[in-house]
Amino acid sequence: MNLIERAGLFALHKLDPEAAHGLSIKALQAGLVPLPGVVTSDRLKTRLAGLDLPNPVGLAAGFDKNATALVPLSRAGFGFVEVGAATPLPQPGNPKPRLFRLTEDQAAINRFGFNNDGMQAIATRLAAHRRTIPLGLNLGANKTSDNRAGDFAQVLAACGPYVDFATVNVSSPNTEKLRDLQGRAALSALLAGVMETRAALSRPIPVFLKIAPDLTPEELAEIAEVALASGLDAIIATNTTLSRDGLKSADRAQLGGLSGAPLFEKSTRVLAQLSQLTGGKLPLVGVGGISTPEQAYAKIRAGASAVQLYTAMVYHGIGLGARIAKGMEALLARDGFASVAQAVGTGRDAWL
Repeated sequence: MNLIERAGLFALHKLDPEAAHGLSIKALQAGLVPLPGVVTSDRLKTRLAGLDLPNPVGLAAGFDKNATALVPLSRAGFGFVEVGAATPLPQPGNPKPRLFRLTEDQAAINRFGFNNDGMQAIATRLAAHRRTIPLGLNLGANKTSDNRAGDFAQVLAACGPYVDFATVNVSSPNTEKLRDLQGRAALSALLAGVMETRAALSRPIPVFLKIAPDLTPEELAEIAEVALASGLDAIIATNTTLSRDGLKSADRAQLGGLSGAPLFEKSTRVLAQLSQLTGGKLPLVGVGGISTPEQAYAKIRAGASAVQLYTAMVYHGIGLGARIAKGMEALLARDGFASVAQAVGTGRDAWL
């Protein structure tokens, strides 16, 4: 981490977490943050659900909810970027405060509740952006919707023409009963509607599914079965957790989803189990607790074709993605892998 980034983080940590997040977006928009550009090499280049990635390290949804910092984020070293979640109608989300730093645990708890500007405003920004790396959109549902399953299809119809992939997010713990849509019947019906909408796009794009880490083995098996039957292109494992095991920070009992370092082992086990259940037939994206090249590499070896990060940037800066990608290249070379794809799943059994 360079001196400018270190000083910026120090200043941001003096602010309320949500205010600090907003200021970090403004700093990116204003060009005040040194950015490394795209990080790539022959060893790091890889494919995910038909998408060509310059490297396998992506930015997870939630950092740029409203697609307002697309250009700088495309130059921040990531191999792909996911924005959102977007819902059909604008919504303010849950009352503040709703974001908490757990510094002792290198973690965060949020209960945002899909606060965003709505699909029309976000679609306008996406349409104006010239993509240089793959760009995805996280699809959400309005809290007050009478047809939450239909909300996902609506957002895909509005925004799908301007992104390279879309993620169905039924795993946020911050919208009441949203996770109920992960059940077999509800998920099958929801995905059928999304796939029908995808087929009607002038340029059909890959559709991913983001799942929770708090699923039983039986629930995980059901999701794998539905995912394979529905024609999904990838699964993102995982979203935030409701668990609070082993936390030390003062805000550990806050309601919401926990992300960051404590999630690493739990999410990686789910990833490995999902890799085994899908038998390599479905690409996986590993998310949860990544803050080092070694942890990103462990996700790849557990079965992920690519990874995403977010919370660790709160503690290590926006340059973390580039540093992890460069570090992963060294680890791949050390172990004799000529590509990311060669390493996928080679260490899965250690997590089962």
